[in-house]
Amino acid sequence: MEKTDFRKTLKHLYQPSAKAFSIVEVPLMQFARIDGAGNPNISAEYAHAVQWLYSVSYPLKFMSKKELHKDYAVPPLEGLWWADDMASFLNGDKDSWKWTMMIMQPDWITPEMFAAATDKARGKMGEPPASLRLETYDEGLSVQIMYVGAYADEGPTIARLHNEFLPENGLAETGHHHEIYLGDPRRIAPDKLKTVIRQPVRRL
Repeated sequence: MEKTDFRKTLKHLYQPSAKAFSIVEVPLMQFARIDGAGNPNISAEYAHAVQWLYSVSYPLKFMSKKELHKDYAVPPLEGLWWADDMASFLNGDKDSWKWTMMIMQPDWITPEMFAAATDKARGKMGEPPASLRLETYDEGLSVQIMYVGAYADEGPTIARLHNEFLPENGLAETGHHHEIYLGDPRRIAPDKLKTVIRQPVRRL
């Protein structure tokens, strides 16, 4: 049975250049998603959300392999980030941050399969977060770059994206700041972590 690795089949979305910003068209995709707020470094709500996303994503993978004969590597964790006052987002006031954490699910995963995986996880995890859902996300035109380094040091790269690349290319942001986490911070040194930084945009 062939195993799909979306990091390879969607390489332009998951493996952009680290040397320069690139403009991409992100297709409609579906995700397991959970909303929350607060500092991700200390928030129990954040940790619980991430745990739940993996607790439904792996049963879905095994269900797909067994029932549909379609195997795949579980895609990486992703996050949308914002704040009511974007100044607090840009200056690192993480206590006021809001987020939607998510893991992409193949388009052949159905709502019925998602409900079954949630029930399976409920047996171990208890009741899921109220916002847990399977939902499509149409990000569309976006600018992205591969960032290599500690999460806390992303600021200058994000500033260059917004203050230099977007105005120089006649673009304006339209949606939430998006990050895709390609490394496990529990196993990889901070300066070697790879994160796709993405910003949905529109042409002026």
